[in-house]
Amino acid sequence: MREILTGIADVIFPPRCLTCGVIRDSHGPLPFCPPCSTGIRFIRSPLCPSCGIPFASPEGEDHLCGECLVTERPYAVARAVGYYEETLLTAIHLFKYRGRTGIGEVLGKIMADFAGGIWDMNVFSLILPVPLHRKRLRERGFNQAVILARELSKKFSIPLDFTALRRKVPTAPQVGLGREERSANVRGAFAVRKPERIAGRRILLVDDVFTTGSTLTECAGVLMRAKAEAVAVLTLARAVHDHDIATVSAPEPFSG
Repeated sequence: MREILTGIADVIFPPRCLTCGVIRDSHGPLPFCPPCSTGIRFIRSPLCPSCGIPFASPEGEDHLCGECLVTERPYAVARAVGYYEETLLTAIHLFKYRGRTGIGEVLGKIMADFAGGIWDMNVFSLILPVPLHRKRLRERGFNQAVILARELSKKFSIPLDFTALRRKVPTAPQVGLGREERSANVRGAFAVRKPERIAGRRILLVDDVFTTGSTLTECAGVLMRAKAEAVAVLTLARAVHDHDIATVSAPEPFSG
């Protein structure tokens, strides 16, 4: 019966590619046409087990990157679904800047499937989206991180709290800023409401894009100072630049 109903729906409302809008032949595992599907590079090992940055060579084991060798992160682990380019970049822009919130819901489901494949999600007791300042929220009309995080919350029945962490300073957009400028821009911008909602919790922090990690690092630091037990970071996409990588093994945190 389900196959019959799906077939009828395909005739009346043929499935379209999420990004380019062309009619797809059928409902596949991902809501993209074949050309757009090939435009997605999923992030896989080898990568840094701390910050999650992928390495240029497809060979070898996971190992700490040069930055994580010398920098202590406030989060236990960070992961992203794919590279911030081509299809994912287009989808995120349609969602975030064109108000296509339906696309965001689909992208959130993709994130949830990815998270369930790499982690035991039972280790998390709370999901937090990176907050927008109320001024930016009024301008955009929605927080893209909340929409993504909501799908994770639904799939794994983990409580979602989008008020415990707040952005108290209306920072300038991070686009176009360098690494140090990004870090300075968000320093002191976040605060925790009622720390008792955070204390002792294993938190999954969710956002759309990991660029330099400045915003996510600042948020994770605030949560850890509020006595969170641990913080993991999950984003839909990762902006990756060339890095010189050292080869040092490290255990995988949050393995359950």
